[in-house]
Amino acid sequence: MSELKFKLTKESKINALGGQLFRIEAIVNFKNGNNEIKKGTKGGWVEKESNLSDNAWVYDNAWVSGNARVSGDAWVSGDASVSGNARVSDNVMVYGDACVYGNAWVYGDACVYGDAWVSGNARVSDNVMVYGDACVSDNAWVYGDACVYGNARVYGDAMVYGDAMVSGNACVSDNAWVYGDACVYDDARVYDDAWVYGNAMISGNAWVYGNARLIAKSAYIKGRFVGGDNSETPKFTNITDKTGSNYWRNQYVIGDYEISEIEPKAVETSETEPEIITLNGKRYKVIE
Repeated sequence: MSELKFKLTKESKINALGGQLFRIEAIVNFKNGNNEIKKGTKGGWVEKESNLSDNAWVYDNAWVSGNARVSGDAWVSGDASVSGNARVSDNVMVYGDACVYGNAWVYGDACVYGDAWVSGNARVSDNVMVYGDACVSDNAWVYGDACVYGNARVYGDAMVYGDAMVSGNACVSDNAWVYGDACVYDDARVYDDAWVYGNAMISGNAWVYGNARLIAKSAYIKGRFVGGDNSETPKFTNITDKTGSNYWRNQYVIGDYEISEIEPKAVETSETEPEIITLNGKRYKVIE
């Protein structure tokens, strides 16, 4: 166990969960990331000494309670809170009015801020940013360089990773995966066992569910994209050719839909212009 770098002062208060908190004070000089913490510096609030270890620090009115632990060079500031059995470690920053609680783990160089919260058994790691009013909960895992923000929700057993972005009022849930450079935003939903990856963009009121796989460089703005079987049901329309994807053959759309290309397709042509040469100041076409 690391050497304790702070003490509990006599200054105390009751937090929103009904627990008694004590303001902390540094008892040695040390560095919390790039911040110099001098001996005698007053910090935020903890319930007990085991809430804080290594070079971690709590600033301002932020607090850590229950069996939660903040360690490494992590810090919690503003009015943020870490509670329950949550773990915040490495170089993580939790600030603003953000909350990390339950059995959630936030580690690596991740940031949770604004009014965002991470809860349940969720994992947030690497360079992830969760902010705004976004929520990551249940057994969801967000990692890599992904971002979850706005009013977005990632929950269930969902995974969001790579350079993926989930924002607006979007929801990613159940066993869905969103990864690569994919974006899900507006009021879009991705759920069940669906995958959205590559450069796909899901927005508007589009829903992706079932076993659907959307991987093409296209924007899906309206419609219900669902993985299905090969049964011939009139209300299903095969959209495989329209998405440019040959990976998932049993992919359908329900109702009205709108798909647009993110990148214009190159048009191959066999027609060529005759070569132009200049001789003695005059231009000539070369004829074979």
